[in-house]
Amino acid sequence: MAYDVSKMADWQIAEAAEEHMPTPEQWRDKLGLQKDEVLAYGKVGKLDFLKIMERLKDKPDGKYIEVTAVTPTPLGEGKTTTTMGLMEGLGKQGENVGGCIRQPSGGPTMNVKGTAAGGGNAILIPHTELSMGLTGDINDIMNAHNLAMVALTARMQHERNYGDATLLKLSKMPRLDIDPTRIEMGWVLDFCAQSLRNIVIGLGGRMEGFLMQSKFGIAVSSELMAMLSIVRDLADLRERMNNITVAYSRSGKPVTTGDLQVAGAMTAWMRNTINPTLCCTAEYQPCMVHAGPFANIAIGQSSVIADRLGLKMFDYHVTESGFASDIGFEKFWNVKCRYSGLKPNVSVLVATVRSLKMHGGGPKVTPGVALPDAYKKAAPELVEKGCENLVHHINIIRAAGINPVVCVNKFPTDTPEEVAIVRRAAEAAGARCAESTHYSQGGAGAGELADAVKEACKQKNDFKFLYPNEMKLRERVAKIAKVVYGAAGVSWAPEAETKAKAFEADPKFDEYATMMVKTHLSLTHDPTLKGVPTGWTLPIRDVLIYSGAKFLCPMAGTISLMPGTGSDPAFRKVDVDVKTGKVRGLHEVD
Repeated sequence: MAYDVSKMADWQIAEAAEEHMPTPEQWRDKLGLQKDEVLAYGKVGKLDFLKIMERLKDKPDGKYIEVTAVTPTPLGEGKTTTTMGLMEGLGKQGENVGGCIRQPSGGPTMNVKGTAAGGGNAILIPHTELSMGLTGDINDIMNAHNLAMVALTARMQHERNYGDATLLKLSKMPRLDIDPTRIEMGWVLDFCAQSLRNIVIGLGGRMEGFLMQSKFGIAVSSELMAMLSIVRDLADLRERMNNITVAYSRSGKPVTTGDLQVAGAMTAWMRNTINPTLCCTAEYQPCMVHAGPFANIAIGQSSVIADRLGLKMFDYHVTESGFASDIGFEKFWNVKCRYSGLKPNVSVLVATVRSLKMHGGGPKVTPGVALPDAYKKAAPELVEKGCENLVHHINIIRAAGINPVVCVNKFPTDTPEEVAIVRRAAEAAGARCAESTHYSQGGAGAGELADAVKEACKQKNDFKFLYPNEMKLRERVAKIAKVVYGAAGVSWAPEAETKAKAFEADPKFDEYATMMVKTHLSLTHDPTLKGVPTGWTLPIRDVLIYSGAKFLCPMAGTISLMPGTGSDPAFRKVDVDVKTGKVRGLHEVD
């Protein structure tokens, strides 16, 4: 049944749906899993990845469906809602469907954005557990990451306090000679705490640590989360764990987690994180939750592990990419699929009339502030102009050889004329187009979308990467900038170009993924430029390296790994009913 979205908040709909949510034991029977393949954690269960994959290794894969979007407004355009709605629509038609999304971070959940769990009748449940830690994956990542910093700072203190002979006797490790001005890692915390971006640690005497500058990032920006997204199994995770660059020595040599002999303990903290958590939609289609949301400096995808698992368990497996197709889909296309060896059947491009109005010249949209009235009234001329952005994103997907389906995520204020404009533009650009009212109607409102996706899955595609592995870094960046972003060219800051040349000279970096870093609010590096700007140049100011994940990250503009909490954060609305213990107010972001 669909709940009345005009009378019920998202958390109320989720709470009502949770009354009939299958238990881990019922999921085991429903999905045909063995007794020891579902690990119960309260209302939800973890799927034992290694055991299930071993049993199903010879089973053919199902259809692989990716969900992305046009360049969003700061409020988002409903990718997760559409992901839930598509699963509900396919489920309504009797299809064996499941999917995977990323786990929301506590930072955005308690800040302006709210929980990334979908909404209305297309929402993931159990809502409270998803929003507040689920089965502890992010906490395990925080512990493993911070343990590396404990190992580093303790090592620095002891190297300062002891001579070489004593140090070798005590630790059985030679002096690493760590340069305190070249510390790459910081600490992590899963909240938006701007006051921790730049800190000083080690105040006090010689036994109180090592006095130096340090920093915090949000937990989901940790390289460990990036690694969890792309590893194939526990053995892959353990191998990569040795290679994380924590700092540099005074001679310029990388100091890794392996050098600090902490990689094994870090993997022990993360051993359970390789098992996806099994949740479901409000209409009880199974949906795994795995890996985290940071979609800029990291990959911004649910995990390779979950996709491999879902394709064995379901006839249709739906996965979601972060941000718009110029960021999330591009990384899905050229990084995730390269790591996984999987080829998608179709990509769903989510668009809303309001986002196209913004790209057509509509007024500024600000998180935490109500939409301007211009987005609630008919403005076909803005939609017509804004469809240039839609067509650009369709062309990005078609460049990968994938069949695109445009989903018009309908709002009550959209007029038939405005939706018709979007449909004409999508079909003229070579994409199928479907309207969907899954937010208000659940699976019953996503029938046209489900039909379009199934039809697209029947057609063969010509999936191909944008560039070969042997292509050098600056050539890759130039190709991404021109083909994906629509830039006229790329300019490199001297420091960035020096780094790029050094990476290009060493063949080992050919296998490193190119992880572009830029704003999600524009096709360009400038978030204020909407639509489809032309004649602009992409500036690369630096290149960061994640040696465990094997990422090279060209930086177009600046990015903070620790977001800030706004003046009207969501935590003001969150409370607990002391009689029932139930959480109230989650996801209520204006």
